[in-house]
Amino acid sequence: MEPGTGKSRVSIELFNDIPEIDLILWVGPYQSIFGLTPIKLEVEKWGGFKAPVLYRAVESIQSSDRVYLEVRRLLESASCPAIIMDESLKIKNPEAKRTKRLIDLGNFARFKLILNGTPITRDLLDIWSQMEFLSPKILNMRIAEFKDTFCKYTRITKVLGKSSYTREFITGYENIDYLYSLIRHYVYECDLELNVKQIYSTLNYSVDPDLKEEYYYLKNKYLNDETLQWKNNNIFLELTQKMQHVYSCSDSKFEVLKKHFEQYQEEKHIIYCKYISSQDACRKAFPKATILSYQKESFSLNLQHLPYTIFFDKNWDYALRYQGSRRNYRVGQECNCQYFDLTGDVGLEKLIDTNIEKKIGQSEYLKGITKKELEVIL
Repeated sequence: MEPGTGKSRVSIELFNDIPEIDLILWVGPYQSIFGLTPIKLEVEKWGGFKAPVLYRAVESIQSSDRVYLEVRRLLESASCPAIIMDESLKIKNPEAKRTKRLIDLGNFARFKLILNGTPITRDLLDIWSQMEFLSPKILNMRIAEFKDTFCKYTRITKVLGKSSYTREFITGYENIDYLYSLIRHYVYECDLELNVKQIYSTLNYSVDPDLKEEYYYLKNKYLNDETLQWKNNNIFLELTQKMQHVYSCSDSKFEVLKKHFEQYQEEKHIIYCKYISSQDACRKAFPKATILSYQKESFSLNLQHLPYTIFFDKNWDYALRYQGSRRNYRVGQECNCQYFDLTGDVGLEKLIDTNIEKKIGQSEYLKGITKKELEVIL
């Protein structure tokens, strides 16, 4: 279900129609459980569940043995427990501790429901662990078999001195009709149609000269070390992160926004930041605005009272960008929603925009680009 279509209400209607359920475990991101708009309040707004509900953050289940074992014991002692995994993309990685623990907890539940507006953000492998949580009988195959059945991939091995390095790339997909036939009975899809518009604009700025100089210094430093590029599979990721961080708090960005707030009410804005430093600077410069983090606060918040959104720092992750734009474009919104992208005059900004347009992840995008192409773009 697309963000804003009312997944919590659907959950209530479904589980309240099963009278034998005697315990519901609602698992979601920390911010959705304890953040600005806790999911408990949203559930209560729609009348609540008939059965007792235990709300736990997926991060707590991952990091705290005490929380994990407590939840496990409660599920085991219930006669007919149910689990709702909100924002199930949080368990897409089959190797993550949180995924393994949620799949284990799911073994004690008679009914399970996963909720997400963007179930696939990286590649088709995101589907496996989410379906495995619901029931291993749905796909009835291990992750390696799933990959071999539905993914085309290439392995490249390169020898450097006495060491060798192997990288694997997914290059396409196959047997998709077969995959649909396996999962279609377990998936419900709902689109969002509101009588309001989403309007996108760009606010251009020039990176401060001293910061731009440091930006190009980092570019040359990283791209001139070919061996380092190969040894570290994430060298391009590290490069772009550091280069972007250099100009994240450029004075010109704040000057552009000050002019913007002469026309628009500051208190009606959401400002998304990527870095802690830019979050702190924005809170100081714009105290009336709501400052949020992409990673922590782009999911599960209901902010219909804030019709304006500013993307202060660009983000590679299309899912986070998409989810961030749906905090105010939701059921109950009566105003047009306006979104403003701050765009600087360096190549990296255009590179990220291109990536977002392609709706793919950062690492996937950079796999298809050569060093020479990156030098020209940046």
